[in-house]
Amino acid sequence: MANAWKREKPSLLFSQKLLLFFPISLLILFVFFFRSSNPNLPNSISFYTQTLPFPILPFDCQKCPQPSPVFASLVEGVRYPFLYSLADLGLLPEKPHKNIVRMMKGKLFRKPDISVTMQEVLDKMRGGGRNGIVVDVGANVGMATFAATAMGFRVFAFEPVFENLQRICDGVYLNRVGSMVTLFAAVASDRVGNITFHKLVGRLDNSAISETGAKLAFKSNEHIAVQVMSIPLDDIIPESEPVVLIKIDVQGWEYHVLKGATKLLSRKGSEAPYLIYEEDERLLQASNSSAKEIREFLSSVGYHHCTQHGTDAHCTKD
Repeated sequence: MANAWKREKPSLLFSQKLLLFFPISLLILFVFFFRSSNPNLPNSISFYTQTLPFPILPFDCQKCPQPSPVFASLVEGVRYPFLYSLADLGLLPEKPHKNIVRMMKGKLFRKPDISVTMQEVLDKMRGGGRNGIVVDVGANVGMATFAATAMGFRVFAFEPVFENLQRICDGVYLNRVGSMVTLFAAVASDRVGNITFHKLVGRLDNSAISETGAKLAFKSNEHIAVQVMSIPLDDIIPESEPVVLIKIDVQGWEYHVLKGATKLLSRKGSEAPYLIYEEDERLLQASNSSAKEIREFLSSVGYHHCTQHGTDAHCTKD
């Protein structure tokens, strides 16, 4: 038995010439099969690029370098529990993040307000029979994304900060929701291209397009300017895809995100998504926009009902 694995003399079937011919034959048969079953395909192999469902490739968590260390825990006080992983670890070991301290004491992570809000809104919508995807713009480490997937909703998440992308990938694995989250390493905006993004060291949740906006709350923190991709939501989300909710928290870049979603926001009545966006006048002015400008735009696409919830605005159509 010890020598049973030894290779025997190759048969004629697997001679060198036939081995060379075999993969070529498979390729010809593969192309022939697809061309015969898809008569509308062009006369070249370039059709592979035309079958992509999105204009940019989603972020691949399988290829993402594994972060270390990983601090993750369940979130307290939410109706539909989920786990998320930290990106901001604080100043270890002198002043660790408060949630790390809580975990060392055997406590759950403190509930983020946005997680509770998302689940409350989605619960009402689901009770009313609405279903579809959730769009999370400025996903950070996934507090809104995983609050939605815990309820069974699919999510399109946009996040440009690599450290946060790693933590979202942690959450995708920990919550077993790989088939429910489509993640884009990009800034949602009103045009396609590259844009300078200011990453605030030590406060990744306050990174922003505007340098002034990034340092507005934490003036002493160092920031790093990086180039990231920008793309409109209208270019990503097909018109046939039902969208129940859009959440936007992008440190003053909200107007540009909304402008890039004009078609999506112009959907009629009950087909239009519920909208939650941060409306912080100081951050908006740092990005050369204003709450008034946003409200006027939203009114032009039919969002006439907006209410204030702290620094967030909730908007709906009739």
